[in-house]
Amino acid sequence: MNGLAEFFRTLGPARLAAMATVAAITIGFFIFLSIRLSTPNMSLLFSGLDLSDSAKIVQSLEAKNTPYKLVGDGSTIMVPATMVNRIRLSVAAQGLTSGGSLGYEIFDRSDALGATSFVQNINRLRALEGELARTIESLDNVSSARVHLVLPERRLFSNESRQATASIFIKSPAGRLSRSQVVAIRNLVAGAVPDLQPGRISIVDQRGSLLARGSSGDGASLVSQSLEEKKISIETRLRGQIETLLEKTVGLGKVRAEVSAELDMNRITSKSEVYDPNTQVTLSESSNEKVSNNRENADEKTVSVNNNLPNQNQAKPKKPLIKNQSSDNTTSTTTNYLNSKTISTKIHEAGTIKRITVAVLVDGTYKKTGKDGAVVYQPRSAADLAKLAQLVKSTIGYDQKRGDTVQVINMKFATVDYGEPAVKAGMFNFNKADIMRFIQLGGLMLIGILLIFFALRPLIKFMTSPPATFAPEGAGMAQLPPGQQQALSPPAADGGPAPVALVDSQGRQLSSREIAQQEGGIDSAIDVAAVEGKIQATALKKVGELVERHPEESAAVVRGWLYG
Repeated sequence: MNGLAEFFRTLGPARLAAMATVAAITIGFFIFLSIRLSTPNMSLLFSGLDLSDSAKIVQSLEAKNTPYKLVGDGSTIMVPATMVNRIRLSVAAQGLTSGGSLGYEIFDRSDALGATSFVQNINRLRALEGELARTIESLDNVSSARVHLVLPERRLFSNESRQATASIFIKSPAGRLSRSQVVAIRNLVAGAVPDLQPGRISIVDQRGSLLARGSSGDGASLVSQSLEEKKISIETRLRGQIETLLEKTVGLGKVRAEVSAELDMNRITSKSEVYDPNTQVTLSESSNEKVSNNRENADEKTVSVNNNLPNQNQAKPKKPLIKNQSSDNTTSTTTNYLNSKTISTKIHEAGTIKRITVAVLVDGTYKKTGKDGAVVYQPRSAADLAKLAQLVKSTIGYDQKRGDTVQVINMKFATVDYGEPAVKAGMFNFNKADIMRFIQLGGLMLIGILLIFFALRPLIKFMTSPPATFAPEGAGMAQLPPGQQQALSPPAADGGPAPVALVDSQGRQLSSREIAQQEGGIDSAIDVAAVEGKIQATALKKVGELVERHPEESAAVVRGWLYG
């Protein structure tokens, strides 16, 4: 400790300050470098979040000890770039984001006393739309949804009544929603909104496809809408069945089918009565017989009143002579029969299939030929195409009388351009983030090199060099170290004393006697001798202290000198 204290005393306050400065700069630079290198590269996780969703995500990140950074008002969250995809999957699995939609909690954020009726109605509409969107998003195959409601207000002194309408936008990553799901969504929204009919709700997906069309509410529009949806449903079902069946043979993604179904839009009602004459039943039977006799006598008297008086003819009447006589007999029979009768009423509903047209495009086969492994396209044979056409006919229920047509054509599929080819993972495949990281590290390295050469190196050189003691006037700089005598000795002025050389032409240090032999070098030789004596005395003192502290090691060193 005494030697260390003596060493610090010999350095002086200037060198101690320089050492402290160098140590502070070096330690600070390496601390900054280590912090910068240990800090992960932050990347965007989510932006534009609702504050409630942001709080849920931050709570989940803190529970997992995941570093994060909030940007702006807290709606943007940054996480390490290497963990972005994994954290997004975890957040989606936990359902921590609601897509920014607001529900009835919107009434908890505003002051009800200072809100106008217009603001309250708008908030009520927003809350209802947000709650419906959240409910729809909870369904399978629905990733996000937005609901727009139009609830007309009843005007004073107006007899006109307008019905409510709704528009729904659905994002489905798993493809198009089924018919049952669309109907379920329409009934769900219609049941939650007053005076809203299911037929007045329109549904659109992210591809711009109209899943459900809102109508004006009349019967004709509803029937037309139902028939159009039925047509789309039939075409979609048949197309899926054809592609699924043929892909088992030709390969996945090597077949495309288009189906066009022509439906009968007429609704026909027919009524018919059919009588069977072979199945008669007697219902009633009646007979009528009529008999009439007419005769004329020859002596018939004139009819008078006297003939009708009593006791006019007391004598026995004689047998009258018949002059003319006639008789008439008529018989009639009426029989009523009941025949069997069939009354049928047939209603031919609209929407039956009139004709189906199917077009199927099939890719060929590819085979490698030659040693280089080149792929050559080969078209399919006519027999294979005929078999595929037979499969398609069986799938759609082909009816030649109905006029169905099926076309199966083999053509080479065009190569899909997916943009830049995928780069295989390798040692020197760097993305933009890696390049920016290397640029940052290169800048830090350049700063470190400049700091070493232009700051640390001069300070260390000044700290390790012995103190400069200038000789008296006219003696030059005799007390400087030999390595700095040439550089620090000023040139002789005109008429002044010549400079004293402390080393010869080969760089060997001159003794005091050799310096004194030079012209005007006696004083410089005396100063040099004094300095050398002080240095030797200091060295001897330090050697003595070392021998006192370590006598055994010192004796071993002396023995080694003697033996050597």
